[in-house]
Amino acid sequence: MKAIVRTKYGSPDILELKEVDKPAPKDNQALVRICAASVNPLDWHILRGKPFLVRLMGFGFLKPKHQILGADIAGRVEAVGKDVTQFKVGDEVFGAGMGGFAEYGCFREDKLVLKPVAMTFEQAAAVPVAGLTALQALRDNGRLQAGQQVLINGASGGVGTFAVQIAKALGAHVTGVCSGRNLEMVRSIGADHVIDYTKEDFWRSGKEYDLILDNNAGRSLLKPVRALNPTGIYVFVGGSAFILTMLQELILKPLFSRKKGRKIVSMMARVNQKDLAFLTGLLEAGKVMPVIDRRYTLSEVPEAIRYLEEGHARGKVVITV
Repeated sequence: MKAIVRTKYGSPDILELKEVDKPAPKDNQALVRICAASVNPLDWHILRGKPFLVRLMGFGFLKPKHQILGADIAGRVEAVGKDVTQFKVGDEVFGAGMGGFAEYGCFREDKLVLKPVAMTFEQAAAVPVAGLTALQALRDNGRLQAGQQVLINGASGGVGTFAVQIAKALGAHVTGVCSGRNLEMVRSIGADHVIDYTKEDFWRSGKEYDLILDNNAGRSLLKPVRALNPTGIYVFVGGSAFILTMLQELILKPLFSRKKGRKIVSMMARVNQKDLAFLTGLLEAGKVMPVIDRRYTLSEVPEAIRYLEEGHARGKVVITV
């Protein structure tokens, strides 16, 4: 089978399209003929091994543990391990694991769900990591309740476009922050109010929010925390200064939690079947729809990762296998 392979940490230039052996599923896995995958910031962090914390999270200290990247997939089941009971050969599925930038991959049964019939493979492949991140940031870490005021910074990106729609589905009043060229798109997916960050310092608007989901965490937590109401929650999931922001969290979190009731939370998505099924329900109900910016072929994965790294993607970047 064909796959995009790397043997060391580095830039997208080290990625190569190669012929490799088709994998065989373990007892708890399904072998999936991958029809589509999508690119996440996680992929280029694991590709480069940066920030260094990535290497300490089980992805390989001196050399990468995974030669084939790609966490999001959608495709058809080709074979199943002896312990797999939920899927059979021919089922159309989507989910997450590692090894999506290939023609075939093996994925754990508990990290897959059936693909909605009305969705394309490309649409389904756009969902897992970004959709789970948005859902868990809002519902679990942000404790979102219907009627609350929510601000989503980075509302036009992969996580942001899901977050706007999920927050609306959960009954929130949503303010989306993005650049001017994306205002109409963010409004079209459900945002009640949109702010062009190039024209307005939204942290200093004087408005307070019950929940802030920040997909572009900056170098200081003080500004966003001041935009929370006295019992508000600030959740950040990434940004150019992610490590510095995490260190600030360790210092500021106890201070704000004790003295002002505000909470600061950093998080990464946990891939699980229950939440994938929850997202499937929203997709089938038409309450959430993936926003796809660009499509690339398997051989163009390096270009896709470079584009995502630029930080201007509108929604998701998809790989058609």
